[in-house]
Amino acid sequence: MKKGFFVLSGLMVFGVSSFLWNLTPSTPHYQLSPLNSGGASAGKTGAPGETNCTQCHAGTVQNGTSENVLVVSQGGNPVSNYVPGQQYTVTLTMVSNPTKRGFQATALTSANAMAGSFTGVAGNTSINGTTKKYANHTSTSNTSAAAPAWNWTWTAPALGTGNVTFYVATNKTNNNGNDNGDQIYLSQYVIQEASNAGLEETKDASFAVVGVSNEAITLNASASVDQITGVSIHDLSGKMIYFTPQVQNQNGVFTIARPVQMQQGLHFITFQANKTLITRKISF
Repeated sequence: MKKGFFVLSGLMVFGVSSFLWNLTPSTPHYQLSPLNSGGASAGKTGAPGETNCTQCHAGTVQNGTSENVLVVSQGGNPVSNYVPGQQYTVTLTMVSNPTKRGFQATALTSANAMAGSFTGVAGNTSINGTTKKYANHTSTSNTSAAAPAWNWTWTAPALGTGNVTFYVATNKTNNNGNDNGDQIYLSQYVIQEASNAGLEETKDASFAVVGVSNEAITLNASASVDQITGVSIHDLSGKMIYFTPQVQNQNGVFTIARPVQMQQGLHFITFQANKTLITRKISF
């Protein structure tokens, strides 16, 4: 009787073990990769010493100079210099405006340390990281319909920090429910420390507004720059009334079509040249 009991017990243990073994995935190949609908883990911006979104998404890395548009503003007015300790709104958009998308961004000093701090916007951006902070999309802002742009607050670093570089990685997904076939766009934007308090334009003289007519706005470039990218025009309230991905140099002059919404008064034109954000005032 005891012998039969032990045999039956052994068969039961073997059966339960086999059942549990079948529930345990023995081949990781069949496990789904996590979909980062609520933002990526820290350190995926492509900054020095970091990886990028292709660590999780089986896509390809693209130059994001003409795809990613980053604007730093205060009181609705774009700036290209920061005042230490001041708060600014950072706005990031994608030119192609894909249906499903994501991003991660950070701001670093020349020594690759965190420059200032980030504060997210509920439902639009979240912040993660430890010594370095990262702004990310959220599960409710990863579609163009829900959020045409991402916004977060940047508190500028202390006096004497110098130039700050924003490193940005965006993800244009194909919305197939998996992590393959996506396009990753990497870009950089340098914002300079202001020489004194208050809003001001970039101090270098490499670009100057030389003409405003009913048809066009013309910029003169003293430096050798083939093109300017992410060209946007904002009115005094901070509303963007014009955008074009890039403008080519024609004999040292950049010609930008004047938008019909542009009325008399003060406006700001912002663009990127050689990875540096530049802002110029337009008044007529």
